Amino acid sequence: LGMFSELKFPVPWGHVAAKAWGSSEGHPVLCLHGWLDNANTFDKLIPLLPRGRSGLPGWLLLCCSGCTSDTLSLSDCYYVAMDFSGHGWSSHRPAGSLYYFLDYVSDVRRVVAALQWRRFTLMGHSMAFFFFSYCFISPQFCFLYPEMVDKLILLENLGFLLASEDTEAWLKSKRIVIDRLLSLEAKQQTPKARSPEAALQRLLEANRHLTAEGGAILLQRGATETPAG
Repeated sequence: LGMFSELKFPVPWGHVAAKAWGSSEGHPVLCLHGWLDNANTFDKLIPLLPRGRSGLPGWLLLCCSGCTSDTLSLSDCYYVAMDFSGHGWSSHRPAGSLYYFLDYVSDVRRVVAALQWRRFTLMGHSMAFFFFSYCFISPQFCFLYPEMVDKLILLENLGFLLASEDTEAWLKSKRIVIDRLLSLEAKQQTPKARSPEAALQRLLEANRHLTAEGGAILLQRGATETPAG
């Protein structure tokens, strides 16, 4: 497991970098680094991982829905350690953008989609101070996408703490945001050119509170003229 390969996954603002150990045919394990770190966090750890079913001393294993209670076999695994945006060799977000922790969860979802993984093991290290439980990326992802994670391995991490009355609302709203964003990115449609009349009609259909006069005023600055007119 000492040899690794470099990976790059395109994103709208550049790319997310990662490094991988093992055969891509092995059991997938996604490794997430901690606060202000990068994928090299796992350079010393992964070559030392135990083989077979000998157990994982010192590691906390949390089972997600649908997983079994036995210890994960770490032989023949495919480990991918990603750099979060703005870390390691990954692209920084555009100047002026903030780095929200939910955006890091979106980064994980993008990488998993690019790898075409349907179910995998998630191993995360730290990602902020212990009293900021909402900052832990691995538990957040597991909470939002439990059907994708067969095992959650936490290193120096308390898990994701959320008040019971907020659970359902948080789950629905955050997952919808991420899924819709990635769906729009995947379409990559070329903007359609419309006549001024057709553009006004489309605007009025999408905003039924607008009058034709109000829509025409908005289009003066909300539309761009193409070379074809």
